[in-house]
Amino acid sequence: MQHVNCFTTFLRDVVNLSQAKLDLLACRVDAIYQALKSDPELGPLILGKKPQGSWAQRTIINPVGDKEFDADFMLHLQEVLDWAGNPASYIDKIYAALHRHSTYNDMPHTRKCRCVQLTYANSMHVDIVPYLHLADGREVIVNRDENRFEPTNPAGFTAWMKEKDDIAGGNLRKVIRLMKYLRDHRNSFTGTRSIILTTLLGERVTQSTALLEPGCYANVPTALLTIVEDLDQWLQARPYKPSIPDPSQSGLTFDHRWNQATYAYFRDRINTHAREIRAAYDETDSATSVRLWRDLFGSRFPEPPKTSSSSTTPAAGPKFPVPPLITPTRTGRAG
Repeated sequence: MQHVNCFTTFLRDVVNLSQAKLDLLACRVDAIYQALKSDPELGPLILGKKPQGSWAQRTIINPVGDKEFDADFMLHLQEVLDWAGNPASYIDKIYAALHRHSTYNDMPHTRKCRCVQLTYANSMHVDIVPYLHLADGREVIVNRDENRFEPTNPAGFTAWMKEKDDIAGGNLRKVIRLMKYLRDHRNSFTGTRSIILTTLLGERVTQSTALLEPGCYANVPTALLTIVEDLDQWLQARPYKPSIPDPSQSGLTFDHRWNQATYAYFRDRINTHAREIRAAYDETDSATSVRLWRDLFGSRFPEPPKTSSSSTTPAAGPKFPVPPLITPTRTGRAG
């Protein structure tokens, strides 16, 4: 059974980062930005800012226990020709500006490979990513470890995510959050970075699937079943770590973000989860279905109200709620 209302409650009350925390994040990022803008050395180079990563794509989730949550924003900087041979200077200058500031000087802040990380005790850390439009037309971020520029296409990634989420009826982002919850809160496929998980799940969403299998993204549990089973099928056909191109078409891949051992573990766990999701979805007894969903997501997955039937509506037909006389077929499905 689908238990749609239970998924709605679970996402709202357990998985999603609260609006209060999102508001606090936005407020703190604005304060950081204004502090950097007011710095006499860095300020004149700043052209703007924009959210990045899970914050920008609305796939950020609550952290485990008392751990910090993290969010990134891109600091748009003017190109400095004197630093062309030393791109790490952009990260160094952001770090130095924080170090000069009366508030942020006393807060933990450190230089990472592609950002400066500022940590708020028992709350969050914010990654400040320098971002530039170079005179030759390239959009880049900085790899400090290798002291070079890396191409990026944040607008392209946002457009890709929107296209995929629209095909999935607005349910892709929710599926990504649920899968991140399994990774972080249920200790499944640990080691797989969010950018890889997001890309692999998003690439499984296609217009052809939506047309050939009406209703396959109809609600959260159905989209979860469809996308995870499609990912499982894709992974099972690839025993060795595949190349994962950046869907924004920046020209980069995410191949360096994991290794064969991490990939093999992820592949096995997705195969297990595909079977677990299928069992919970197909189970016709309400109590047993809820138990199976709770076995997957943990005890914080809610039980349906005793008086409600809308949250336990079973799928119409063999797989999805579809119009009469239409039976979706998924030949060759693994798992």
